[in-house]
Amino acid sequence: MLELSFDGPSGRLSALHFTPRSAPEHAPRRVLALHGWLDNAASFHSLASALPELDLVALDLAGHGHSGWRPLGAGYALVDHLQDLVAVLDQLQWPSCTLIGHSMGGAIASLLAVAAPDRVDALVCIDALGPLSLPESESPGRLLRALKARTEPAPRRRVFSSIEDATTQRARLNGLTPEQVRPLVERALRTVDEGHIWAADPRLQWPSAAPMSEAQVRACLQAIRQPTLVVAAEETDPRLPRLEVIERLACVPQAQAHRLPGGHHLHLSNTAAVAAFIREFLGGST
Repeated sequence: MLELSFDGPSGRLSALHFTPRSAPEHAPRRVLALHGWLDNAASFHSLASALPELDLVALDLAGHGHSGWRPLGAGYALVDHLQDLVAVLDQLQWPSCTLIGHSMGGAIASLLAVAAPDRVDALVCIDALGPLSLPESESPGRLLRALKARTEPAPRRRVFSSIEDATTQRARLNGLTPEQVRPLVERALRTVDEGHIWAADPRLQWPSAAPMSEAQVRACLQAIRQPTLVVAAEETDPRLPRLEVIERLACVPQAQAHRLPGGHHLHLSNTAAVAAFIREFLGGST
């Protein structure tokens, strides 16, 4: 595992490079992995270990992990990440790659497959398929909340006395064990005089001012031409009532799906099964 750094359009981007640890007959498949909201590249530590045949780069999306925060005036809308991904692929000198995305990372991966189809040869979404949508009738209220969040002072961030305390809190929040989330938590923390705080940019918690409607999301999904695998959780996350993973499957021309026991972070709680589905899919996709 190597630390990588890239020059993004809005600042530095960091990543973890999990180099192939087996000797395939052909060149290893190149994979760019995109984590979920407020997670980071270490979210893929276990999955990369379970797929040693892949040449896998797990990116810290802007504002997360070791990547820089966007400058004042710039935002974290999903489309704002697409230029970052193209810049990373250019600097890796990868003409195209397979995208693996979890949650928000899966939404971003879905959009890149549409916006830059020549850079994506296959798509794997873990408990995600396209962005979360918003009913059009809720747009006025969302605009009000979005502007209010951008004009209020940033809340004081919680300070943890130890990494163990932060790990316990995050494990409870995500329905995982401390062992499953520890690599993610260690990369997500910044040390301060009083202890440890979450390093992610607080602006990531601002509500999006203009999210897509469900009709817009499904129109984008219909434009995905790459082979697509969706691995969905059987347990519904109460914080994500509009995930709509299974309902959207019919929109994607070349989609296949599997459901697994567990919650939203399937690649951490059910790593072996997720890895097995991905290996089977990539063995047959082109």
